[in-house]
Amino acid sequence: MKQLLVTFILLALGTTIAGQDKRESVIIQTEIFKVEYNEVLEQPMWVEYTVQCPNGDASRKGLDFWEPKGVHTSDDDDYSNNIWDKGHLAPAAAFNCSKEMLKKTFSYLNSALQHESLNRGIWNRLEGFERNLANFYEVEVRIDVLFEGHCEVLPSGATIPSGFRKTIMWDGRKEVFLFPNSNTKGTDWKDYHITE
Repeated sequence: MKQLLVTFILLALGTTIAGQDKRESVIIQTEIFKVEYNEVLEQPMWVEYTVQCPNGDASRKGLDFWEPKGVHTSDDDDYSNNIWDKGHLAPAAAFNCSKEMLKKTFSYLNSALQHESLNRGIWNRLEGFERNLANFYEVEVRIDVLFEGHCEVLPSGATIPSGFRKTIMWDGRKEVFLFPNSNTKGTDWKDYHITE
């Protein structure tokens, strides 16, 4: 009986300890982007990439986000029945040279809880600007995911970012944009340009 009680306590402690093993910072270099991921927030902290395929035409058909091995990320539950899109940080359209390359952008390491209006509107149009630049220059991008002030934690466990800072660099130039993670309908991506 005593042995059984000790085994139960050790199993309970092991479960508790395992639940606390989430890391606040994991830096991963993939084949197409570099990311710092926060397993506690279940969100990326930043992503860096270079636009690879400004005019690619690989199809997204049949692709969906996947959970990487060895990292605790957000998952489908975090994006279900709410206004939060699975916002690609390294955009799929910048890596659609081939179906295989495109699939690599669908990792949850590269997905942030992004307001649907922002993701489908001005964020998408700014990604188009990056691809246009990449027809003439090497375009490097860094996106910082912001968690300022009180950030809501979804019942599913992921924390909603407060905003995004995107830095685009090409030909010795650097442009920085600061976006709130909210409804941006009726605005233009140029409205969010800032000077540093």
